[in-house]
Amino acid sequence: MKNGITKSLLFGLCSVFGLTSCSAATNDSKGTNKTTIEMNTDKSTIDRDSKKIVVFFSHTGENYNVGVIEKGNTHIVADMIADATGAETFEIVPEKAYPFNYNECIDLAKKELQADARPAIKNDVNIEDYDVIFLGYPNWWGNPPMCVYSFIEKHNWAGKTVIPFITHEGSGMGGTDRKIAAACEGANTLVGKGLAIQGKVAQERQENARQNVNRWINGLGLKK
Repeated sequence: MKNGITKSLLFGLCSVFGLTSCSAATNDSKGTNKTTIEMNTDKSTIDRDSKKIVVFFSHTGENYNVGVIEKGNTHIVADMIADATGAETFEIVPEKAYPFNYNECIDLAKKELQADARPAIKNDVNIEDYDVIFLGYPNWWGNPPMCVYSFIEKHNWAGKTVIPFITHEGSGMGGTDRKIAAACEGANTLVGKGLAIQGKVAQERQENARQNVNRWINGLGLKK
């Protein structure tokens, strides 16, 4: 599986830490507990009462455009999604933390990407117990951080609904949702339906960020 991921990872090497946009799914006109999501030519349904979890990796310390932060951009958005949906949360924590300094962090992220590394993570959650997984991360070099792949490859994603969300400072989703779809084999990953929020908005304009999150969740039909 790693060889296929490597090709897709290297394709996105030119983007760095990425900006904003959100797209919504189509609401069920009959007002039931299910929403029809159109993805390419496929149709699938999400049950509003399904068991949900927000899984995320987030970087604290010095971050581009926001300075030194105690709570990561993606962490802020993850908590907003959990508030809106009633989902549980789980944070991916690498055994060796990424550097506090911004330049050192992105240098290490680039080296990990080029090496197709799988940095060890401290913790885990039984993803097989959930139906819907919101999967969040910062956009690093046009890719999810490699520790996210470390987490993904521990689990069986067959039959799960995976909904990506990211924080960034200019590149938006940047095709990272397609890389998540390739990695989460057997899952229904909502490519083109994810959420991208600028890190500066998450940190400094939180009401605006929350409105975007709530609009997106409403569009997916998953508002609690």
